Amino acid sequence: MTPDLFGRHRAVLPDWLALYYEDPLEITHGEGRHVWDAAGNKYLDFFGGILTTMTAHALPEVAKAVGEQAGRILHSSTLYLNRPMVELAERVACLSGIPDARVFFTTSGTEANDTALLLATAYRRSNTILAMRNSYHGRSFSAVGVTGNRGWSPTSLSPLQTLYVHGGVRTRGPYAHLDDREFTDACVDDLKDLLGHTRAPAALIAEPVQGVGGFTSPPDGLYAAFREVLHERGILWIADEVQTGWGRTGEHFWGWQAHGQNGPPDIVTFAKGIGNGMSVGGVVARAEIMNCLDANSISTFGGTQVTMAAGLANLAYLLEHDLQGNARRVGGLLLERLRAVAARVPHVREVRGRGLMIGVELTRPGSDEAAPEAASAVLEEARAGGLLIGKGGGHDTSALRIAPPMSLTVAEAEEGAAILERALRSV
Repeated sequence: MTPDLFGRHRAVLPDWLALYYEDPLEITHGEGRHVWDAAGNKYLDFFGGILTTMTAHALPEVAKAVGEQAGRILHSSTLYLNRPMVELAERVACLSGIPDARVFFTTSGTEANDTALLLATAYRRSNTILAMRNSYHGRSFSAVGVTGNRGWSPTSLSPLQTLYVHGGVRTRGPYAHLDDREFTDACVDDLKDLLGHTRAPAALIAEPVQGVGGFTSPPDGLYAAFREVLHERGILWIADEVQTGWGRTGEHFWGWQAHGQNGPPDIVTFAKGIGNGMSVGGVVARAEIMNCLDANSISTFGGTQVTMAAGLANLAYLLEHDLQGNARRVGGLLLERLRAVAARVPHVREVRGRGLMIGVELTRPGSDEAAPEAASAVLEEARAGGLLIGKGGGHDTSALRIAPPMSLTVAEAEEGAAILERALRSV
């Protein structure tokens, strides 16, 4: 980024609008798994615009669909019939696993979660929400109100009463020393105890893998055990699949499927990858829940023809090229490669994740104390080596986040791992 553009950015945009790097980067174009900056430097992209470039940069199939649709009509709102929106809704409803599903499209994951909270509280006639510690659900007033990550929650004011449940972080907290079965049992007991001290909540909202929280997750089956407790009391389960959906975790198409022993969630939210960079989010719910609102509503920009065309083309490419399988295979190789690297780097506390959703948590050597300055240093060194990654975590942003486009090749995975190894060793 040129100094002039950086200065202009700071003059007109909010101070709290975060920028990566001491010398912020202006990305001008991309292709496949690579992007270029304004100075002509080429980077291997292991973050995909925060898990949004799901298939590839400048994917011809998506670019063609957007161009053709833009040449006809861009937008008409939900007040008129919209063929691309109906077609994408049919595909998403079928893929969701939710019986008698209805789909509502939004422009972002934040808005999707906001809608899910509206539906759940209206359906249950309760403004109490259960959420997970270390969670992140967006930047709207209601989404911030259920976010359990202090670094992304700027106010305690909220239209909701939020109660936080333990279990989203496997390797920290009072139950970290337990095995998976004991950990799950302890979290279920904690949930039952919490429910004994409050009026009936509307829903539990949970990310199957906590994204901003540093790609942490509970043992498989924990949310199924939670669901059993919730179902007995009529409490809904909202799965926030904004970062985990569409096969990114490799093993499953949806993150909730690692916890699906008792059936699908009542509500699923999605966004990011489905549009491959276009503004697409949405909510899937059983008809009785989706249709519970007794007032008129519209979405001016949710489900526009051009974003729906992008989503249809992108989803078709993902399914036809088995990118879920690629995420499982290439992600598994990358995960093992990074674990081998971590064994030789004292700063690395844990390498975790599944598929192409990998977190590397950094601490001060010999302790569990977070090392955010180390994470920032690795971010800078990786960029200098030609690799873009992200960071996050509930412990002072000390986790590196790795989530490349799901078409990543084995050679690119090895190249990225080698750059990251050099960056980690430089700390």
